[in-house]
Amino acid sequence: MRLKDQVAIVTGAAQGIGAAYARGLAREGAAVAVVDILDPNPVAKEIVDSDGRALPMVVDVSDEKQTQEMARKVKETFGRIDILVNNAAVYGTIVRKPFEEINVEEWDKVMAVNVRGIFLCVKSVTPYMKAQKRGKIINVTSSTFFKGNANFLHYVSSKGAVVAMTRSLARELGSHNINVNAIAPGQTMSEANLARGEGTDAHSTQSRLLKGRRLFPEHLVGTIIYLSSSDSDMMTGQVLLVDGGTAFH
Repeated sequence: MRLKDQVAIVTGAAQGIGAAYARGLAREGAAVAVVDILDPNPVAKEIVDSDGRALPMVVDVSDEKQTQEMARKVKETFGRIDILVNNAAVYGTIVRKPFEEINVEEWDKVMAVNVRGIFLCVKSVTPYMKAQKRGKIINVTSSTFFKGNANFLHYVSSKGAVVAMTRSLARELGSHNINVNAIAPGQTMSEANLARGEGTDAHSTQSRLLKGRRLFPEHLVGTIIYLSSSDSDMMTGQVLLVDGGTAFH
């Protein structure tokens, strides 16, 4: 097990991609805090039923008090915090529209979770990581940042901010032996995308994938484990695209 005795926090872990991350980290031996604004108990129970360790937590990542309490409780329960996967994001409920039709309230809601949420979660865990002189932070951005998808300005802009934060945080935290990297998934066949009806046209989707097959949450887990493990100790400030070849950078 590559992550034996380590402790991970995964936000947005109640379903879809985040749940796959949580399960994957648990399979590699990590104790996992399953964090979401939705009910995290089913995923946590699944991990525990498979002889893993999990702590379900309902947290709004855009709220500073809640993120601070999240970190405190994880440290209190498991004794340390080694890994933070910032996966929580507003995505599934977004209606694509021209940027002129996006109102300020919708813009702010996306930014509050997708950008401020990462800032607050990182801020909450870094004191513990600095104290133990080690940590891995993985921010989840999106291949849309590299492609500039139309009618999706607030989401694409928020994911661009994630890349910027990743690079700046890597500079600030490197001397504390804390690695900060990002994963940029492509269009993934998660519950959110299937509910939106996106990616269900196999021919049009596969025509953009150099690998010739659609992307599922399980395809992303290996990269998360790599970025969480000692194999990536000399890698920081980087963005890994895992999208089947729809974008290059």
